[in-house]
Amino acid sequence: MVSEIHMTGPVCLIENTNGRLMANPEALKILSAITQPVVVVATVGRKRTGKSYLINKLAQKKKGFSLGSTVQSHTKGIWMWCMPHSKKPGHILVLLDTEGLGDVEKGDNQNDSWIFALAVLLSSTSMYNSMGTINQQAMDQLHYVTELTHRVQPKSSPDENENEDSADFASFFPDFVSTLRDFQITERSYQRQKSNSIDLGQETFFTTRNISICSPYAGLESLVLTYVNAISSGDLPCMENAVLALAQIENSAAVQKAIARYEQQMGQKVQLPTETLQELLDLHRDSEREATEVFIRSSFKDVDHLFQKELAAQLDKKRDDFCKQNQEASSDRSSALLQDIFSPLEEEVKAGIYSKPGGYRLFIQKLQDLKKKYYEEPRKGIQAEEILQTYLKSKESMTDAILQTDQTLTEKQKEIEGEEKNEQMMEQKERSYQEHLKQLTEKMERDRAQFLEEEERTLALKLQEQQQLLKERFENVKPSCHPYPRHN
Repeated sequence: MVSEIHMTGPVCLIENTNGRLMANPEALKILSAITQPVVVVATVGRKRTGKSYLINKLAQKKKGFSLGSTVQSHTKGIWMWCMPHSKKPGHILVLLDTEGLGDVEKGDNQNDSWIFALAVLLSSTSMYNSMGTINQQAMDQLHYVTELTHRVQPKSSPDENENEDSADFASFFPDFVSTLRDFQITERSYQRQKSNSIDLGQETFFTTRNISICSPYAGLESLVLTYVNAISSGDLPCMENAVLALAQIENSAAVQKAIARYEQQMGQKVQLPTETLQELLDLHRDSEREATEVFIRSSFKDVDHLFQKELAAQLDKKRDDFCKQNQEASSDRSSALLQDIFSPLEEEVKAGIYSKPGGYRLFIQKLQDLKKKYYEEPRKGIQAEEILQTYLKSKESMTDAILQTDQTLTEKQKEIEGEEKNEQMMEQKERSYQEHLKQLTEKMERDRAQFLEEEERTLALKLQEQQQLLKERFENVKPSCHPYPRHN
């Protein structure tokens, strides 16, 4: 998130109390809240030469830094004013106004030298403000530049070669701008006078002399503390150590910023469990690329890419963590599906639905149907098959029991069916016998009845014939003349 800077006016950054320099905690707090790149412009010069007026113009404000004779003791030291950069979006402009140099009332040039050194060390562009003609006296006032060699150490292990040591100064120092007020002169004449008068040390230390923007950085509060603490302890501020310390802070923050972007991107894009491992790795690669871009934009002097390597190591660990979470999410999702889909089957087994002949075949058919339903469910993840096989293996004893019960009941059923078949055959034989006996009896009854009927007809016919013969016989017999005598 981009920090918003709302300063209604300058605050003291480095207090100068009785010749002792101290960083103001309130100002440091403001600097520590800045997350955008900063551009630091400092103005130095003798008192009442218009430094504050000049820097107010840079701030595009009529009022701000104290002007002229209104400068009181509370304005001693270095004051700062932070604001959005008007020409460079996404950057913060930090304006530094220093107390006037060469104040005879202070009677301590050493204090002025430290003020000048801090202004140079903290800025990306330093402006030396002067008034009137450019003469040797004006150039002599720039002795603070040459004194930098006595006030500042460019490296923790200085080079013995003076030229190399000067090059080290130039590599750390900001752009240098000399401003001349209240004097009419052409640019060519100015350049000619300056080339004839300027000290070699200024040419050596400051390689650029027109307003520009150096490589911007945040973490300015770290530099302030590093340099002020070194001065307070009596040591020479070491620019290399300060830069390394700043790099440590800035690059550590850049790593955390990149990690935060990675986690944000993965949180938005990843829905666990993923169908495949490659899907997760592709999302990781895209988020890793964005995180690395964030780090590169935010890093500062990452020597040997140590912090980028640290970022890569942390991202690898994040990837492994996501892979582990993906496995766990897949296991949980698959186990929940198995519970929902297969629990009714287990209840049917407990109820004895499949404890019957042919039950095993019905059980296997139901099992195949449920497996098909499980496979059709989406987003089970990479553990889906393993979880299913583990579940089926855990139910092998149940499956075997159903098979054994089926086989046992089938054998018994066959025995029962055999006995029933024998009984049925015996019953059929008995029924056939009884039916045959009944038919035989009926036939015999019919034959007897027919025989009797025929006998009766025969007897009737014989009787009829006898009766006819008798009739004929009696008809043929004549009556006798002497009747039988009558007996008394």
